[in-house]
Amino acid sequence: MIDTVIKNLFKVNLDIKKEERLLIFTDDERKETCEIGKLFSKTGESFTEDVTYIEFRSTRCHGVEPPQEIWEKAFGIGTCNKLARKGFLELLINKKIIEENIKKVEEIIRSHKEESVNAIIALSHYSTSHTRFRKMLTTICGARYASMPLFDRHMLTGAMDVDWKKMAERSAGIAVRVNECEEIEISSPNGTAIWFSKKGREAKEDTGILTEPGSFSNLPAGEVYLAPLEGTAEGRLVLEWAPTRKLDAPVTIYIKNGEAVKVEGNEPFVEYLEGKLAEDRKNRNIAELGIGTNDKAARPDNILESEKILGTIHIALGDNSSFGGKVSTPFHQDFVFFRPTVTLICGNGEREDILKDGRLL
Repeated sequence: MIDTVIKNLFKVNLDIKKEERLLIFTDDERKETCEIGKLFSKTGESFTEDVTYIEFRSTRCHGVEPPQEIWEKAFGIGTCNKLARKGFLELLINKKIIEENIKKVEEIIRSHKEESVNAIIALSHYSTSHTRFRKMLTTICGARYASMPLFDRHMLTGAMDVDWKKMAERSAGIAVRVNECEEIEISSPNGTAIWFSKKGREAKEDTGILTEPGSFSNLPAGEVYLAPLEGTAEGRLVLEWAPTRKLDAPVTIYIKNGEAVKVEGNEPFVEYLEGKLAEDRKNRNIAELGIGTNDKAARPDNILESEKILGTIHIALGDNSSFGGKVSTPFHQDFVFFRPTVTLICGNGEREDILKDGRLL
């Protein structure tokens, strides 16, 4: 089964062609991920003649831009040299580039996009999904991007062994319904209760099908996601799970005017969260709502998979600049919530439950 699932990564998910350039990268956070990266690279040689595999030092946080060596492998050395001469590359990597220079950066990358790779398998432990690196590769260069942070072997026999077509159809149907509303209200039995506006924001599907130029998805995939309108979220989030473990006691995040304003709980994770929120006010932003759509996902102890579980929702803090939001910060952290009720509210006040106690309606 594992051999088939890995081959499907190249054949079904990415549809790699012989003449295409493929980049696979990971970091040194976990030995297992490096072993998987090498396995993927070896299998990939059967599908394309140009596979590059590279490991780099861990960035230690989700949403941080990858190091320069990865930019050079992805966009081409010539492109990166030009960005460096203009003083842009270091600013991009440190997420300090100002908006007025973004168009200049995009012009340079667009004029040299033939140097970029065609497809990326991002296996780094810490996510590169919410980075300008990923966004410019997909939106400007047309690269197909599979983001696989926190990935482990168990997923090859679980969430990756899904019927991709059926899951894509399910996700598309949910996205259509979500896009008909203007506000969203969420509650769960553990005390979570949050409301926000989505005016002007589009819900998109993450289906794992990356055959079109510019496609981007997590693998394992299976969610509908959007960036809530900044400044609108109100309520509280009661966390029972950290990204990779069950918390010893619940942790409550209080939300006001679209930001996390206070964290409470008798759990060491509180200190970590308070540190991140104090580090940069942008980290407080309610960045994302996601709705899980993968019926083969089941594990609650790995956020890459748990946020895809059919009937769950996840909410993130921090960066949302790569999928329709306005907040750019080197931090993006998701939290999963079980048995949620999700209510869509239309402009005329009409209400519709799309999830009821974790059951898709």
